Amino acid sequence: MYDNHTHREAEQAVAGEALDIEPFNVTLSKHDLRLTRSQTTTLQINVGLLCNQMCRHCHLDAGPGRTENMDDETIDAVIAYGERSPFDVVDITGGAPELNPGLGTFIRAFSPLVPRLMLRSNLTALNESKTEDLIQLLKSHRVVIVASFPSLNESQVDAQRGNGIFQKSIAALQKLNALGYGQEDSGLELNIVSNPSGAFVPPPQAQMEKRFREVLGEKLGIRFNHLFNFGNVPIGRYREWLLESGNYTAYMQKLYSTFNPCAIEGLMCRTLVSVDWNGYLYDCDFNLAKGLPMGSRKMHVSEMAGVPAPESPIVVSDHCYTCTAGEGFT
Repeated sequence: MYDNHTHREAEQAVAGEALDIEPFNVTLSKHDLRLTRSQTTTLQINVGLLCNQMCRHCHLDAGPGRTENMDDETIDAVIAYGERSPFDVVDITGGAPELNPGLGTFIRAFSPLVPRLMLRSNLTALNESKTEDLIQLLKSHRVVIVASFPSLNESQVDAQRGNGIFQKSIAALQKLNALGYGQEDSGLELNIVSNPSGAFVPPPQAQMEKRFREVLGEKLGIRFNHLFNFGNVPIGRYREWLLESGNYTAYMQKLYSTFNPCAIEGLMCRTLVSVDWNGYLYDCDFNLAKGLPMGSRKMHVSEMAGVPAPESPIVVSDHCYTCTAGEGFT
């Protein structure tokens, strides 16, 4: 973790420097926009903050020392919610969800309930020898793997995620390919998520996907289905790094200056409800990280009869500029 004294000094420095940006809700209003729900089709489950990595860009402050992990009682409540709600997609995330003992329970329960079941993985947790049975379980239930692989630059990845992480991630991708993931006509979908390694907004997604296919495919023989290129959200550990490196103000201004009103229509929060390891509901995983509950009221999953109603307002804050910058975060 960063030194608390240094972090407080950085916070004070920023507090003394007025950010030349309007609050996100004001920007929406100036464009005659409201951020409300469409039909909610995705249930995102954050099983906890325990992780085998401690990434610099993490919006959750996840890491090896975190004890937040969804227990069996909450797992049962989340599954019951899924059974009484018409979700098309279940998206399991963390932390490293592979480190939660209940992951297999989720996979077996939701596989027959929803057309699309997804697991977000940092790859290295998946590649541990003790998770071999888990990989076979993912394959047998045709779980979509969304793999975080931030950069093609080995030194950048290791600086961001830890020494040796790049090569371990490559090994995990090769193992998944050997099982059929990412291979044409296999029905086993492998997608990659890339993030900038510094205080930058991401380049165009099509450009990055082409580059990843060239490097991973032609040089390493790695195949994948799609690449998603997302910006880093200035909360959690990433916000701490921005403050301490003196990049916070400039980064926020970049996000603000590239606000794209056309991105509002496709934002994931319009079709997603997020549940945390304690069973409480949020509009997205970023609001979860900020402690901003859905509907501005702390509500447990056991209280929800079904999906949130269309046109329900979505809680917003200035970190929402990340999702509306450039091509957006959909």
